[in-house]
Amino acid sequence: MFNRIFASIRAKIHAIENLAVIIILAVMAVLPVVEVFAREFFKTSITNSIVTVQHLTLWIGFVGAMLAAREGRLLSLTGETTWLQDRWGSWPGAAAGIASVGITLTLMVASYHLVSVERTFPRSVFGSIQIWMAQLVMPIGFGVMAWRLLIRSSAQWRYRLLVLVGVAILGYLGIGMELQGGWAVYAGFAGLFVAVILGAPIFVVLGGAAVLLFWNEWGVMAAIPAETYRIVVHPMLPTLPLFTLAGYFFAEGGSSHRLVRVFRAWFGWIPGGTALVTVLVCAFFTSFTGGSGVTILALGGLLFPMLLKDLYTRKFSTGLLTASGSIGLLFPPSLPVILYGIRAQVGIDRLFLAGILPGIFLVAIVALWGIRQGIVGKSQRTHFHWREAWESFWEAKWEVLTPIIVLGGLFGGVATLVETAAITAVYAFIIQVFVYRDLKLTRDVIPTVIKCATLIGGVLIILGVAMGLTSYLVDAQIPSRALHWVQAHIHSKLVFLLALNGALLIVGALMDIFSAIIVVVPLIAPMGAAFGIDPVHLGIIFLVNLELGYLTPPVGMNLFLSSYRFDTSLPRVYLSVIPYLIILAIGVLVITYVPAITLTIPALFGK
Repeated sequence: MFNRIFASIRAKIHAIENLAVIIILAVMAVLPVVEVFAREFFKTSITNSIVTVQHLTLWIGFVGAMLAAREGRLLSLTGETTWLQDRWGSWPGAAAGIASVGITLTLMVASYHLVSVERTFPRSVFGSIQIWMAQLVMPIGFGVMAWRLLIRSSAQWRYRLLVLVGVAILGYLGIGMELQGGWAVYAGFAGLFVAVILGAPIFVVLGGAAVLLFWNEWGVMAAIPAETYRIVVHPMLPTLPLFTLAGYFFAEGGSSHRLVRVFRAWFGWIPGGTALVTVLVCAFFTSFTGGSGVTILALGGLLFPMLLKDLYTRKFSTGLLTASGSIGLLFPPSLPVILYGIRAQVGIDRLFLAGILPGIFLVAIVALWGIRQGIVGKSQRTHFHWREAWESFWEAKWEVLTPIIVLGGLFGGVATLVETAAITAVYAFIIQVFVYRDLKLTRDVIPTVIKCATLIGGVLIILGVAMGLTSYLVDAQIPSRALHWVQAHIHSKLVFLLALNGALLIVGALMDIFSAIIVVVPLIAPMGAAFGIDPVHLGIIFLVNLELGYLTPPVGMNLFLSSYRFDTSLPRVYLSVIPYLIILAIGVLVITYVPAITLTIPALFGK
């Protein structure tokens, strides 16, 4: 009886959450489009539309994170640790749960303190809506996430009670006994390291690091949610969920099949043409999904059998798809490029222009390796037929037009970047639902939006707490100290660039690209300026190194996704990507030491 009542309540809560994310994303997509329409045709505007969209980004971030916690989709470095569970049962999950629940509850309390301060000194978002009202989603979100992390820590209540006892003990040690000092911080970081190995989410590790450092230094932690709020309501950040939504509509609809057909018809006759098609299609999808892994998950089931059918080896096919899962990271409307521009305060339009040639270069060298393998392995290829080429292009014309819409919005001056993202999302929705009719409104669109919100929440919660950690680093003058150390020990620009490549490769292997941008960019930007490196060139160097990091063992994100998607052990995936690691590493060095590749196109456009 009790279980039935509990299940009914839980189902209603889930339905409310699902409805909330649908409404939030719908308003975020439609409002900027209406704003453009009103401005262009009626010479008017919607009052506070951008402020509304900014604060809806805060809400979609936290409600989406609640969904991610509900579905067990919060991003982690080690993925599912089922091998630990098989060996040690529920103990690893309980140990990770103590850190996860404890840190999340701490962030909930810190967020509540922020809301209390904002309520004492109220500021208006617009009209009677106050900032503290919008911020309420933060303590609520962290509280719900803590509960769900507790539930997912083990299927047995005795282990869940053990997690609660562990959290209570840590709370008593940290607050009741007011433990502060170097040894406590070191012990805390050691605990976080163990927790991440056992499967704790990335946001817990970054948030826990920020909590430890702020508590040890000043005994307060409200700065963490304050920085979370500041980055999530940044005027440009709504582009991330909106472009992600567009990417999900393309991925969940029939775009992959149509694009594969058109690229195969036009390029399949080339020796190694199937490998070339794979790289091109993946580059298109990655530009919208930002290297989030959606490309591998969405296209792997289509492209992997196609490669095997055309006589490519399983090892080669696994490596090609793993490498291609992030190969379009520099092309518009790439989410990491946008986030880098926001964080480094570099013109996003300049970054997109600067990324065109390096992006084409990386795609070309991976494609050439695929073509070589096709020739050596005598893989099958298709014959070119004008009729098929034209029919495939005409069928996929609406998807092919998408980059033109994005570029027109970015550089045409008609719409802002956020408005361009909203137009792209609405466009993708219309062509998939009403033109191609691949997605049905209730059967397909709603699950697609929920999947999208889950990914958005998992990413934005990482960005928020990573911003809190960055705030501590800045307050502690870590960037300036690092700059002084580098200037004292490195005197050559070429040596600095080589050291930067090595450091960023390690960062890319250990951190996801979004949190790396938030945490690492403030450290390297002053160093780049000190050595006279153009900030746009530095941005491209950063991004291509992090793109390479997706493939770098032991914890490059694409490695785990490929292992899961292609049912292949991680060691086999590691071996399959070695040629691509070498090829792309050479490409990164060329881009690093030949700045003309990056800066030529921006110079042509006067940027």
